[in-house]
Amino acid sequence: MSRSRRTVLALAAALCVAFSPSALAGDEWTDEEIRVLQSLSIDALPPLPASPGNPVADDPDAVSFGHRLFFDRELGSTDAVACVTCHQPDRGFRDGLARGRAIGETRRRTMNLVGVAWSPWLFWDGRRDSLWSQALEPLEHPAEHGGTRLGYLHLIANDADYRIRYESLFGALPDTTDRARFPLSGGPLGTPEERAVWQAMSSADQHQVSTVFANLGRVLEAYQRRLVPGAAPFDRYVRAIVDADSADQQQILDERQVSGLKLFIDKARCMHCHNGPLLTNNEFHNTGVFPSDRLPGDRGRVEGVKALLDDEFNCLGKYSGADPGACGELRFVKSSGIELVAAFRTPSLRNIASSGGPYMHDGSFATLRDVLEHYDEARATLISDDLEPLSLEESQFVELEAFLRALDGPLATDPSLLAPPGD
Repeated sequence: MSRSRRTVLALAAALCVAFSPSALAGDEWTDEEIRVLQSLSIDALPPLPASPGNPVADDPDAVSFGHRLFFDRELGSTDAVACVTCHQPDRGFRDGLARGRAIGETRRRTMNLVGVAWSPWLFWDGRRDSLWSQALEPLEHPAEHGGTRLGYLHLIANDADYRIRYESLFGALPDTTDRARFPLSGGPLGTPEERAVWQAMSSADQHQVSTVFANLGRVLEAYQRRLVPGAAPFDRYVRAIVDADSADQQQILDERQVSGLKLFIDKARCMHCHNGPLLTNNEFHNTGVFPSDRLPGDRGRVEGVKALLDDEFNCLGKYSGADPGACGELRFVKSSGIELVAAFRTPSLRNIASSGGPYMHDGSFATLRDVLEHYDEARATLISDDLEPLSLEESQFVELEAFLRALDGPLATDPSLLAPPGD
């Protein structure tokens, strides 16, 4: 973990500890409470972070290219699956399913993409360390797009628009007319036949193909970096507090939502994991979402970090091109420890209600109330007893859920990017 992130997390923890029930009992907010509310506001969101290894991350032409790719149903082994199949704009870039489903079914719930550019780790287990490298895995995954690196090379080379876009950003493509060197399909993953084709290629040609493949991830990242959350009622409420506009405060959030907010930052201890303007610490936690009497089948971060370190597209990999000095998160990543077992990345709570359930990494909870009850009970497991029961009253469940609904807001994204190109 970088020093700056440790500082932010330590500050958030200190602010949580500073509260007392008596301080929260009234209708007024103390100066310290206002500081915390401001730290959670979208107005505290820093500028888009740099993307090591992606020189076109903020190039408008790359955004446009990635936009088309994101909605293209030919991006894979069938004509039925696109990135948007699972990441649907009208569902908060999720799909409303307990398990992601494309060609087949994945083993975890589809994650929201809004605000994902600020996360140093991608996927529930953090097995990728950049948004561009994350975008590559589904393209080859047999249950998702099911394509091959050679297949993607030919897709770009044979589509006049894609070819122009690619070469204007990255330079000339390999000569794909030589099918002896560049067969139509093949890659390091896939069927035995596809792997055999790949293994028969020279290492130099494999490198060329993988470079093109990596560049597809880069333009997909450029597009996804534009998926940014906008102000929700909660954020407007914080602005009204800062402006000392009590009339606006009362109009923006009702009494239940304000009470839920007070619970959120105090008794319910939500800020232990859900802090900062995206309401996530982007870290990994074992939250006991598996049977308490046996070890989990999905081992989460402890396996994810191994995959991360082995990933040929990680920040220090040969396809990155990043300055190793910019790869501090990867160089100092924690790679072992019991706390990594069955630990999963904390999701953002922004638009958590409007994007709909099911919730958690395995889609095991249908409603927000189910999630709140899980944390209220805080059942210990064989490998974790970090959670503590909250002993919430019925009215407090209602108030917390009401506050969570105040985190729903529009995206600060050009509407044209939320629909297929040309619509």
